[in-house]
Amino acid sequence: MTCSLHKLLKTLVLLAALSVLPAAAQAQHWIPLGPDGGNVRSLAYDPHNPDRIFLGTSSGQLFLSVDNGASWSRVAHFGSDDDYVLDHVLVDPRNSATLYVAAWSVNGQVEGGDVFRSDDGGQSWRALPGMHNKSVRALAMSVSDPDTLVAGALDGVYRTSDRGASWQRISPDHHAEIKNIESIAVDPRNPGVVYAGTWHLAWKTDNGGSTWRPIRKGMIDDSDVFSVLVDRDNSSVVYASACSGIYKSEAAGELFHKIQGIPFEARRTRVLRQDPSNPATVYAGTTEGLWRTQDAGKTWKRVSDPSVTVNDVLVDPRHAARILLATDRSGVLASTDGGATFVASNQGFAHRQVHALLTDNHDPATLYAGLVSDREFGGVFVSHDSGSHWQQRSAGLGGRDVYTLAQAADGSVLAGTNGGIFLLERDGREWRAINSVVRETTVTKTVRASAKSKKKKTVTSHLVKRTELNARVNDLQVAGDRWLAATADGLYASQDGGKSWRGGPVLGQSLILSVRSRGPLLVASTPSAVLVSSNGGESWKLSAVPAYVTRVYGVAIAPESELWVATREGALHSSDQGASWEHVLAGLPARDLGSFTYDEMGKRLLAISLGTGEVFSSADSGRSWRRTANAGFPTRAVALVHGRLFAATSFDGIVAQPRGEAEATSRASNSGGSSLR
Repeated sequence: MTCSLHKLLKTLVLLAALSVLPAAAQAQHWIPLGPDGGNVRSLAYDPHNPDRIFLGTSSGQLFLSVDNGASWSRVAHFGSDDDYVLDHVLVDPRNSATLYVAAWSVNGQVEGGDVFRSDDGGQSWRALPGMHNKSVRALAMSVSDPDTLVAGALDGVYRTSDRGASWQRISPDHHAEIKNIESIAVDPRNPGVVYAGTWHLAWKTDNGGSTWRPIRKGMIDDSDVFSVLVDRDNSSVVYASACSGIYKSEAAGELFHKIQGIPFEARRTRVLRQDPSNPATVYAGTTEGLWRTQDAGKTWKRVSDPSVTVNDVLVDPRHAARILLATDRSGVLASTDGGATFVASNQGFAHRQVHALLTDNHDPATLYAGLVSDREFGGVFVSHDSGSHWQQRSAGLGGRDVYTLAQAADGSVLAGTNGGIFLLERDGREWRAINSVVRETTVTKTVRASAKSKKKKTVTSHLVKRTELNARVNDLQVAGDRWLAATADGLYASQDGGKSWRGGPVLGQSLILSVRSRGPLLVASTPSAVLVSSNGGESWKLSAVPAYVTRVYGVAIAPESELWVATREGALHSSDQGASWEHVLAGLPARDLGSFTYDEMGKRLLAISLGTGEVFSSADSGRSWRRTANAGFPTRAVALVHGRLFAATSFDGIVAQPRGEAEATSRASNSGGSSLR
């Protein structure tokens, strides 16, 4: 969260029934393998059984732990896409079978969000009609009357007194200030007293919304109020966190004073939480770690690593020394000693954006995963036991995103990042950049034959200039001694093991998304076109795809030099090296094919449906297709290991096909491993 106004929220169209199925009730899902960790937005425990903890993510997923956060399993997915942020999960203290989840869409403007309720402990959910399409950024339950909930949305404040059956707006329509609600708090003794933190200071009502007044005295103007906390024992004591710092009021919000003791760089506090057993102990989850006061805000101490961004804090009501943190990139961090030490507690929880998946050519049990959006916690992970355990192997990458992986004949691994190409030697520990680009120019000029002669001669010289490739690398392919790189700065090739690269834009096209080769045939794709070379890249021709195609995702070359192109409008096939194209519909989805690849081991074509996770295969050069598997997750890449498919997903890390399903669908595959990118 920042102090600037955010770009948020477009309309999210839910399923017609406005229902959410638990993961077990959806199509059979593949097995999540990790790497564990990622972004966690919210945590909530069951008051009747604090070992039962719910976890919300930024992609609509809800996880559950039944062992006090030691392990996790996915129980539900909200929305029809992956853009719902679950910032608030509430459990009814009278009946833990009743649960609420607030959601907002990262892709919307003012609309796009919901409040969901479950009456069976999270097995099934339904969207509450009164809040449908509201960007719900805050949700609070009245302690004195759990039937009463208050929701903060971008267009105002809403309340229900009947467990969400009906909702009423309690903030004025089109109010200039009471909008963009970021935080809500309800007085623990009086449900009519509500605090609303906005993107510009805070407001309060003492009468259930009949009248509102600003409570900003003592606060720096233009402060986003991320969290409001009302002391459960003394409701005159109110804490508020803002981008300008943490404030405390001992007059029910009428006057605030800024709390001292937390450095300025750590004052962007997303959440405030009170210790259930000691009201003088308050935790502040900031962008620079977890801070704690044990004297009601007089002094503060940082009790976590400063590199941790804390989104939520959970304190075990039975054992105050047990603390769980919801973090960015680190997943769940757990402490059993009151914050003196924290360790990762992410078994079964993976919220990772994996863009690349590679199977080791020499050891099929070794997998490499390339991650994005995780900075120092991402890069490349490696598993030597088919995904059961992972180790980060990112030294030297400098926190770069990894979009593609490939392997050389000697076992070295190449990583295409958002800032060039890196190489990890077999059994190496650190990546090194291999981004030297050689650009040669020929200069011809006429000079005198000699100082005394009037005759002239033509002199030709070759100038060599070396630069560094710093562009995003979208695709890599190793074809014998020739390495190819599709980048945002053109197409590059190396024939000396990455010591030098030559290339650049092709036919004026700089943004190259993918590249494939088979013998002298090279094919590259841009977002809107296909480029073909039949002589190893010495010359190129533009193969314009049909006019109805709005987006090209990738290309593949099958035997007999047949080309397959995955597009937003489905599959394209060419048997004449791109001179003409056929729109293939039989057996394949008509929309959003993410990629094609040729499985050399299984002698078959594979197609991946973007978003749905369905995998289609053809054993007869594309004349007929059948659905081979359905990962149940949006997938970006697949790999085949001993006949079993593994997939890189948009938000769920690496997932694997159940062994029984793999045996049924891949009997024709040979034993061994192959990379399918």
